[in-house]
Amino acid sequence: MPSTDQTDTTALLEAASRGDEAAASQLAPLVYDDLRERAGVFLRRERPGHTLQPTALVNEAYLRMVDQTRIDWKGRTHFLAVASETMRRILIDHARHHRAVKRGGGRRRVPLETCVAVTEDWNVEQTALGEALEELQAVDPRAGRIVELRFFGGLTQIEVGEVVGLSERSVRKEWVWARAWLRRKLGDEGMDG
Repeated sequence: MPSTDQTDTTALLEAASRGDEAAASQLAPLVYDDLRERAGVFLRRERPGHTLQPTALVNEAYLRMVDQTRIDWKGRTHFLAVASETMRRILIDHARHHRAVKRGGGRRRVPLETCVAVTEDWNVEQTALGEALEELQAVDPRAGRIVELRFFGGLTQIEVGEVVGLSERSVRKEWVWARAWLRRKLGDEGMDG
């Protein structure tokens, strides 16, 4: 049975997606700590001296998401999954901009083992994995979504199943296939250490 907090969050998400600004304001305190925690995890994985701070990342992601009227929110888990994806995209855009400013700065080799399991000490370049993930999504959108939710969102297989409408077993099979696909892709590009 969903908690009162989850029920409140779901009701506020539905109202915010219909354009209710008061609901969007009430939603922020209910999800802020979770968003801040996820932003902290993302930024710990970034290079030292990164110019984005967790608060800025949370604020940017929140503003992008609450402005979404096309999303049929399925609850708190779905919202946090989309938040993780949004933060990942913000960081990739930031990295691409930073790289463009530096005139392309070189790519680094990325050991795949460090980037296909959810881990606190992830030291992978966001753009390399982001590009590989975009290619995976072109080949198999559902597998790409599962990788986003598991790897970037930190969701369990059960939670991913709730978001994408699959059983835990199906999610596990897709996750294994997607990891192997990414391993081959990143290895083909000379990204495997």
